Amino acid sequence: MSTENEGNAVPAAPSVPPVPDAAPEGTPASAPRGAAPEPTAHEPAPREPAPREPVAPTADQAGRFPESAPQYPSPQPQPQSQHGPAPEHAAAAPPRAADAGWPPPPPEFPSYGSYGGAGDEGVGNGGPAWGAPVQGHEPRPPRKRPSGLITAVLAAALIAGGVGGGVGYWAAESNDDGSIGSTTVSAADAPKEVKRDAGTVASVAAKSLPSVVTIEAQGGNGEGGTGTGFVYDREGHILTNNHVVASAANGGDLTATFSNGKKYNAEVVGRAEGYDVAVVKLKEAPPGLTPLPLANSEQVAVGDSTIAIGAPFGLSNTVTTGIISAKNRPVASGDGSGSSNSYMSALQTDASINPGNSGGPLLDSRGAVIGINSAIQSAGSGGMGQSQAGSIGLGFAIPINQAKNVADQLIKTGKPVYPVIGATVTMAEGGEGATISAQGEGGSPAVVPNGPAAKAGLKAGDVITKFNGTPIDSGPTLIGQIWTHRPGDKVTLTYKRDGKESTAQVTLGERQGES
Repeated sequence: MSTENEGNAVPAAPSVPPVPDAAPEGTPASAPRGAAPEPTAHEPAPREPAPREPVAPTADQAGRFPESAPQYPSPQPQPQSQHGPAPEHAAAAPPRAADAGWPPPPPEFPSYGSYGGAGDEGVGNGGPAWGAPVQGHEPRPPRKRPSGLITAVLAAALIAGGVGGGVGYWAAESNDDGSIGSTTVSAADAPKEVKRDAGTVASVAAKSLPSVVTIEAQGGNGEGGTGTGFVYDREGHILTNNHVVASAANGGDLTATFSNGKKYNAEVVGRAEGYDVAVVKLKEAPPGLTPLPLANSEQVAVGDSTIAIGAPFGLSNTVTTGIISAKNRPVASGDGSGSSNSYMSALQTDASINPGNSGGPLLDSRGAVIGINSAIQSAGSGGMGQSQAGSIGLGFAIPINQAKNVADQLIKTGKPVYPVIGATVTMAEGGEGATISAQGEGGSPAVVPNGPAAKAGLKAGDVITKFNGTPIDSGPTLIGQIWTHRPGDKVTLTYKRDGKESTAQVTLGERQGES
């Protein structure tokens, strides 16, 4: 067997014993007896020792080395004999004549590629005992075999750790294209623009905010306040609440500030106290105004998503969200003095609404206006109104169908028009219906002669319990229902007289201006 250790030749033995008739399997026929066989195609090529210190292979009880032995043999094989390891002070013994035959003495760095199990020729129990010292070299102290095994395990662990560390470093430093560089994503690699899907709150808000204004009203008497409005048409009309602009309606200052910070002077076109609706117009309207789209408030359902935009407590361009909590909620609101009360069949929402949100749009999930935010229920107030307390999740909006009818009338004539039944009802709340009074204001008849109620046969003392099938529990509730219609509309009233229930068809009349 040839090795790579040709520089450390072993001296020839003094005598040559008889050689077996046949050379070991795999040895060429022409090879001289006593010479080592050349490597065959089945034998791995001898490996050159690595620069590091190799690990000694471990032999089994028969002195053989398994095929899976480490590939780096010890540079100084340990001496062995049948009586155990040689003593440390023993001198190197010359090779015996019996060992000088076939096979030749092992080299200093043997190759184990051709050694197999006990059945291999030249290796069995009669094979040479590896570990005889090489002449000319001082033997080292013997080591216990388990130490070699531990050393081999440690070497394998170090090799595995080195390979793993190298792979980890390569992976951390290499990009997908094989180039070396950092794998950290920098800010420059992030998307340049974040796109929001249509219908999300962010998308609706971004589209609607440019059409919403913050209104500041200042009266000549020093009274004033802040509210909200939104673009109603391209001519510069702004829709808002009456109580937002009331202080500046007669000779005060009125301004509207857009979300981009641009401020414009405005004037009151018309206002309706009973509806709590007002229209103002920009004195120098900028080009390119975009009115907010209007929805059909009759199609709103409880549970629909809502988005409110306004300036709560002066914080302009504030967006809040919620749902429709109820429909046709009878609400009577005012400034607390009773001089400008309004009545509505409101949309109730839990979107956060606070003072300053008044007049702002209540939007659906598409960004269409379904109502005008008008009133809140406050835990610190005795009823509906504009208390300075914060939102408790009870907000009320004028349905946009009603607000649109009022706005169109105000733009056209500057005065509101109210539908009426031609009868005066009591304003007590929490009863069994709306009772027609015994007499009207100033001693006038409670039922206007030849008016809509009189023509339908209604009389003083009758209790109206339903309006087009909707239950009525009080006078304010009846007024709120009536004002959701237009003059000339036909409605059905259910009433009680002397304990008997009856119905009547009534064609609504009209009243212009405030009474």
